[in-house]
Amino acid sequence: MNGDWEELVGAALLGTDRRRGSAPGALLDEAAVRAVRRRAGLRPAEAGVRPEPAAQDPRPVPPEAARHRLAQLLTGRGAAGGGRRGTAPDLTELLPQWLAAAGRHGYRAPAALVPALLDAARARTDLRPQALALAGARGLWLARLNPEWRFALRSGSGGGELPDPADEGAVDRLWQEGLFAERVAVLGAVRAYDAAAAVRLLASTWATERAEDRLMFLDSLRTGLSAADEPFLEEALGDRSRNVRATAAELLSALPQSALAARMAERALACVGPEGVTPPVECDAAMQRDGVVRKPPAGRGERAWWLGQLVEAAPLGCWRERFGGLEPAEIVALPMADGWAEELHAAWCRAAVRQRDAAWARALLGSAAAPPAAGPATASLAERAKLLETLPEGERAAWVAEFIRAHGLSEAFQLLAVCTVPWSGTLGRAVVDALDMARQAGSYPWSFSGVMGLAERCLDPAEAARLESLTTLQEDPPDASPGASSYWSEAFQRLVATLHVRAAMLAELSPP
Repeated sequence: MNGDWEELVGAALLGTDRRRGSAPGALLDEAAVRAVRRRAGLRPAEAGVRPEPAAQDPRPVPPEAARHRLAQLLTGRGAAGGGRRGTAPDLTELLPQWLAAAGRHGYRAPAALVPALLDAARARTDLRPQALALAGARGLWLARLNPEWRFALRSGSGGGELPDPADEGAVDRLWQEGLFAERVAVLGAVRAYDAAAAVRLLASTWATERAEDRLMFLDSLRTGLSAADEPFLEEALGDRSRNVRATAAELLSALPQSALAARMAERALACVGPEGVTPPVECDAAMQRDGVVRKPPAGRGERAWWLGQLVEAAPLGCWRERFGGLEPAEIVALPMADGWAEELHAAWCRAAVRQRDAAWARALLGSAAAPPAAGPATASLAERAKLLETLPEGERAAWVAEFIRAHGLSEAFQLLAVCTVPWSGTLGRAVVDALDMARQAGSYPWSFSGVMGLAERCLDPAEAARLESLTTLQEDPPDASPGASSYWSEAFQRLVATLHVRAAMLAELSPP
């Protein structure tokens, strides 16, 4: 039979006029018959081993309307009647909010949508924690069968059902035998249940873990960090991995009462005081063990680089006594000789963020209405955003709202990104008023596309009705960019449409 088939293939390649002498139609007919015979003659292969079924996930699925919405978001299809593309909501940007809300309600992903959810998580790393938590045990089960989804097996989300943190035997078995994702998840669960037990669990295999795994496990100690963690972290200062040593030093410096913080305070206080600034002249082995990096980046002087690291790791409480009882705002306002103010302020900013010190953060931020370059400490928007994260949510939103009213939106994007969603009424009104002012000035809306995108995701959906008046097409103001009003009308229509979709989306996820 194989010989006849090869003869047919040869005739097809060379042409029927050069082989066999038959008409092309007859050749095709014969090929069809031979193909059926070949298939019918195949011997059945031995069946493979059927995989074990996925573990049961006891969580409920979302209501039907929410399931349809998830399918729509995963495919990126616009809402029915969404109109022109310029006014239709960007559904892909609403997917993270849907996942977050579903997680808060304790839902699991509908089985039929788990593959699409894994594909979305594969394409977008920002979706992975929430997407894999929603996919649960079924997602991990599928990830073992498809190489394209193997990222899920090394994710920080374990998915599925974890053992009771109080069941030491079950926890130890999973810690010894589980996938990396499962080990990260169980370590986090134990840490939340009993912080000391998590440290003992980590210490039990620490010496045999890979460096990158040690780093991620160590990072889990940020949750519930306390003085009880200090002995383990002190040991980690001698780790063979530089990144692990640096993380251990950072965690210890976030504990103001730790021995490392005391050592750093002693070094920093010897360098900085009312009499002036004298940076260290060397970076000895003891400093390096405590996390000080000896070699500075390009363009930085060695002594300034070492000084900054000492100051950022010293407990902020030590400076009040050093400067005669002054408050943080008074210390920040002091003149510093020889141009050291910028270096010290930057280090104090990093310390305030690391130690979550709201009083120092307020002092370093200063008034939101003041020109950024004239602020008490830093004009860097990235540093200001980090400082804002140490403040309570309401105070944070009020500060950013005042900043926008004083300076507009051109520099507000990073600051808005750290505000709690949905934005407070005060912050939301400040953003919308600033957008409306930009429209009245005749600017094009795409100059503010980043802020407009944030507004679509972060404004309170209840604001939609108040924004309807902004969707109407207005005459271009004098000296406006051509067609600017038309583009603004589309942008506001899209904003309002997105808020309506978000309101419906959240309502659909509410349990019946």
